[in-house]
Amino acid sequence: MVALGFGVVAPAIPLFARQFGVSKTAASAVISAFAVMRLVMAPFVGRLVNAFGERVMLATGIIVVAVSSLLAGFSQQYWQLLVLRGAGGVGSVMFSVSAASILIRVTPSHLRGRAQGAWAGAFLIGLIAGPAVGTVATFSLRLPFFLYFGTLVIAGSLGLWTLRHSEFASRSSVRSEPLALRAALQHRAYVAALVASFAGDFAFVGARTAIVPQYVTDRLHHGHAWAYAAFLIVSIVSGALLLPFGRIADFRGRRPVIIGGLLAGSAGFLLLPISPTLGGLVGAMCLLGVAAAADSVAPGAVMGDIVAGRGGTVVAVFQMAGDLGAAIGPIAAGWIADWQGYSATFIVAAIVSLIPVPIVVAAPETLVAAPPAPQM
Repeated sequence: MVALGFGVVAPAIPLFARQFGVSKTAASAVISAFAVMRLVMAPFVGRLVNAFGERVMLATGIIVVAVSSLLAGFSQQYWQLLVLRGAGGVGSVMFSVSAASILIRVTPSHLRGRAQGAWAGAFLIGLIAGPAVGTVATFSLRLPFFLYFGTLVIAGSLGLWTLRHSEFASRSSVRSEPLALRAALQHRAYVAALVASFAGDFAFVGARTAIVPQYVTDRLHHGHAWAYAAFLIVSIVSGALLLPFGRIADFRGRRPVIIGGLLAGSAGFLLLPISPTLGGLVGAMCLLGVAAAADSVAPGAVMGDIVAGRGGTVVAVFQMAGDLGAAIGPIAAGWIADWQGYSATFIVAAIVSLIPVPIVVAAPETLVAAPPAPQM
């Protein structure tokens, strides 16, 4: 429900901002404000989760996003929209860190890859469905904000209701000693997961999202429909592979999935300048779909293995690594494209994708084998 609402409102945000007579850069800043506040607040949110528990922080975060989105729909000036979207970023990181902590605490190691796949799949479905529902923006650019508020109310209500009798509703359950960030950073597998998450969001999310649409129109000389088709290919391939990759991560280990995804993503980026054709675009997007699925499943499973339900701050820092990559990726990719062209951008993205590989290879496997089945 959260992703569905975000998919509805995301395309409308820059268009709504432009109605206040601001520049394209200022309109983009509204999107950046959300991401920046997520990044800035993540360490503090981790501590709050440790102090107050996942259920309280999950509900609080969704309420903050819901209220800020409702008020954003009533914005009368640009600065109001900017401030309210920034406030939404604070609530968003509260929700995502709490939800990730819940997922880690309730999932044993031998199921964690598949759980991460199901979680990512739910978000993917919402993000795909959101733009279709978001056609209401043709009537008013304020309506998507109100629909977003509605989906968030549903999400928050579901969260509070389903967790009301769980361990997360008990104050005593949140008093367990959290895993210290310093201890987590001493674990090579956690560091490898951080680097892989940063590289994945830098390349597979940030650089791809910012540059591929422009590459399709400027270099391949095709219309916007092919830019949307490229994104759809990534979503379909990624969605089809999330649960299979989760199963592989749970039976074969986390490292093969991470390494395979990084190699596939690097190959996808290199294919774009090597084969500047529609066939090359389709092949590259398929490879990037493979990479996106692996990146959505395995690094989070590694982080969960390390934390084992003991660290809101450790979870928050992991999400910060991905948010940082997603924030830097578009800017770096755009700057390189302006300076040296699209080919250089794709080569740099391929190199970034490869950087974590030796770190992951050198890290220990964190998968704990499933307990043996009881004998009859």
